[in-house]
Amino acid sequence: MPTGGGLTPWLPVCFGAGAAAYFLPAFEPAAWPALLGLCLAAAGGAVWRGRGVAAVLPVMLLLGSMGFLDAMWSAHRREPMPFLPGRAVVLHAVVAATETVSRDEGEARRRLVLRDGVFESGVDIGMAPLRRVLRVMQRADDPARPEVGARVRLRALLRPPAPPAVPGGRDVQREAWFSGLAGSGRALGPVTLLSPGSGGGLESLREAVAARVAAALPGQVGAIAATLLAGKGERIDRAVRQDFAASGLSHLLAVAGLHLGLVMAAVIVTLRLGFALWRRAADHWPCKEIAVCAGFVAGAGYVLLTGAHLPAVRALGMAAIGVLAVLTGRRVLSMRALALVALGVLVVAPESVLDVSFQMSFAAVMGLIAGYDALRPWLRRARSWLAGHGLALVLTSLLAGSATLPVSLAHFGVLQPWFVLANLVAVPLAAVWIMPLGLAALLLMPLHLAGGALAAMGAGIALVMRLAHAVAGLPLAQTAVPAMPGWGIAAYFLGLCWVCLGVGRLRLAGIGPVLLALASPWLVARPVVLVAPDAGVMAVREGGVLAFGPVGGLDRGVEADWLRSLALPRGVLAGCEQGLCRVGGILLRVRDRSDGEVLPVCDGVTLFVSVSPARGACAGRPVVDRFSVWRDGAYAAYRDGDGWRLVSDRSWRGERLWVPPPGGRGRPNLPLAPAE
Repeated sequence: MPTGGGLTPWLPVCFGAGAAAYFLPAFEPAAWPALLGLCLAAAGGAVWRGRGVAAVLPVMLLLGSMGFLDAMWSAHRREPMPFLPGRAVVLHAVVAATETVSRDEGEARRRLVLRDGVFESGVDIGMAPLRRVLRVMQRADDPARPEVGARVRLRALLRPPAPPAVPGGRDVQREAWFSGLAGSGRALGPVTLLSPGSGGGLESLREAVAARVAAALPGQVGAIAATLLAGKGERIDRAVRQDFAASGLSHLLAVAGLHLGLVMAAVIVTLRLGFALWRRAADHWPCKEIAVCAGFVAGAGYVLLTGAHLPAVRALGMAAIGVLAVLTGRRVLSMRALALVALGVLVVAPESVLDVSFQMSFAAVMGLIAGYDALRPWLRRARSWLAGHGLALVLTSLLAGSATLPVSLAHFGVLQPWFVLANLVAVPLAAVWIMPLGLAALLLMPLHLAGGALAAMGAGIALVMRLAHAVAGLPLAQTAVPAMPGWGIAAYFLGLCWVCLGVGRLRLAGIGPVLLALASPWLVARPVVLVAPDAGVMAVREGGVLAFGPVGGLDRGVEADWLRSLALPRGVLAGCEQGLCRVGGILLRVRDRSDGEVLPVCDGVTLFVSVSPARGACAGRPVVDRFSVWRDGAYAAYRDGDGWRLVSDRSWRGERLWVPPPGGRGRPNLPLAPAE
């Protein structure tokens, strides 16, 4: 194992590998293998202590076992998923947060995050309040604006977290299990205020800042400014997000290390200049240390104000170690500092190892640190200050973008080849224009003098928006690629860690796993037939397109997931308008008013897919019908010689805590029966 920088940089790698191992099996694993690993690590440490590389193996086993146990404990301590009524229900709850969501048609809607929910129905009398939160969209014509802490009553239609649209796809149910979400829905009537909110608090402050920004900067410019200053990004339109994604500027819409660094830099530079102009302070005070500490305090306040998202928390941890390094005269940025922050995040939330923001954040910083360490001798040869900073800007964009590119391919299925070009202009604009003015606006808001700073900030944001739109319109700006398998992203991080943490020529061996990961989407079989979790939509891959049957409004998300997963253009299944059609040997029943009572003719059929119960039709052939998806979720059918291999979501995910039983219902909320 490479030992560049010592063993410390490998500690979070081993811990994260153990945490990821907990999520791999298709069953709920036992704790005894990890406990056995702890015992073996202790024994190996005692036997091989001080014996070079052999002494490292017990440490790796120890960290891996601890990561596995931490992930298991984190999963088991979560509250079980509650049973949500399948019909409309009257709900009593407390408002935990409010969000403004921008719809595709440009209409802004208000969404309530509710806690301590109680259902007002005959079967739920005496139920305990929900220990998970609900997200409910208000009606567009509802004038109610409940504050945080208010108790409300409303009639809503609720639904639990959706299962994966394709076996092996994004697991929203697992994400909801760890985030504390019970489900979401929409209000069917106006919200009734039972008691007013307490007001105040951090969430109310964020709402107030977002409202001030929206009043000064209407439209999408204000939505982006509210995201940068208060972490309220719900009003950003999908078209704007797509432009930023296609141009490689999505990181500007997610409050993370870049924004924190710019805020801290603005405070530190301002204070250093002020101290330099004050002779007494310059001569007698530790100006550098005071400025750095003040910058860290401002950065911590900014992270709290914007919602304390994981990338920002990671960056704040790095900043804390950097401040400590300045105060003690040590090196500010190093792999050891990144490793300590990563290990801290994983210990607190081991499920973050599967989170895209965690993966992209640490991949970017790891690539930057390793890249600058390797290229520092060439950077020192720059003949002018301008050339050195220009080269550093190009390298920063190239290193961070290249390190996160495979992660983006794995989670989003798109390639943005023009990210360097867009970042060369957008990042300097954010550094010297947008964020300093935004910080000034925050400081001037209590004095009601933030209008000018916000207007100037909005001009910079508008310029970046035009840049993103222009770059998004370039050829191949957003090229779709097939979904990367799980082993592909694992191979990539193995190779990335080997390249960044290794020493000498041995680190070049990590290039092999990276190349394998990039090729992995084309090394795995792709399904021929896809069936939605409710059998409401089905599609067949033929002739280089993904041909769909009729798609209802509730299945638009499934359709988008399938197109993104296979990176194919959309087609239409010909002849399926009447409900029954054939594609080669595949018989599809996409509509059926008889509920399966009318049996189809199955001559020459090798696979039967039906939106209704099969009821014995096409006996002896593989069948996927309504009962199949009710029991096992989404299906994917693969060619297997002359036959078919059927893979269901349940066979893929198995029996895990976050996988609901057949039917998709959670634990009932009814009170316990009295003892006899």
